[in-house]
Amino acid sequence: MAADGAAERLVYVVDDDEAVRESLSALLEARAYTVRTFGSAHDFLAAAPTLRPGCLIADIRMPGMDGLELQRQLNERRFTFPLIVITGHGDVPLAVRAMKAGALDFIEKPFAADAIVGSIEAALPRVAAASGSAADLVAAGAAARLALLSPREREVLQGLLAGLPNKSIAYDLAISPRTVEIHRARVMDKMGAKSLSELIRMSLAAGLQPRG
Repeated sequence: MAADGAAERLVYVVDDDEAVRESLSALLEARAYTVRTFGSAHDFLAAAPTLRPGCLIADIRMPGMDGLELQRQLNERRFTFPLIVITGHGDVPLAVRAMKAGALDFIEKPFAADAIVGSIEAALPRVAAASGSAADLVAAGAAARLALLSPREREVLQGLLAGLPNKSIAYDLAISPRTVEIHRARVMDKMGAKSLSELIRMSLAAGLQPRG
């Protein structure tokens, strides 16, 4: 593989859990990625000025400096590492915050190998910053799809952006959980989203903000 190709397949893993670091390294190295791991956000931030461009996978919850603070520090220092955040159950609101700040995707634990690899494959071409015109096209397409939603479907989407489970959305809207499931399926279909993370990406690109 050429040197340039190797650089394009660089992945950095930041997680305080050694087992997670080791399992991700084994998974990705078996697929010909070059992987470097860090046990803390502080360690990665210290090394960042010397690192070649690559994809960054970081746990959103870590002691000391968490994934959100790491992202803020990287943005502040103008380091460009396409970011995928790893989240636990109930961390969708945190993932939304990360994506509003520029993260490309989030993967919920326990994560499947295909989900991680798929996100990395989507992130690597964006090691170089996307052009403004491409971003405008994505935003316009997402806004057009958002306009297809009914008022109730939009309300359900707002609940999903807030990280609420179906039962909580149902309670807030005074409808049944089954009705929420139906609306959720229609939202996914109309938005052309194959996953919750993709739906959130599209909604944010269209300018929809989660209710504070």
